[in-house]
Amino acid sequence: MRTSKTLTFGAAAVIAVAAGACSRTDNGDVVVKRPEVSVQTTQDTLHPPTVTTRTDTINTPVMGTKTETLVVKKPVVGTQKTEVKVPVVKKP
Repeated sequence: MRTSKTLTFGAAAVIAVAAGACSRTDNGDVVVKRPEVSVQTTQDTLHPPTVTTRTDTINTPVMGTKTETLVVKKPVVGTQKTEVKVPVVKKP
């Protein structure tokens, strides 16, 4: 029901606009005013960013054991330097 009302309103709006852009000559011909549209293309150069990598050093955890007494070894957590590659974005 709603669609038919929308179509009716849309058709009435188109007729009203078309009637405003039309006129008749003395001999009865209908003259329609229509816009002139021209399409032209231009070339633009885009410069996308360059993505590279660099090596960075981070500390990662290392698990090991350490002798506390002659009988017991307890776990010890330390850090170790590890090299990783990190992305780098360079703007043109």
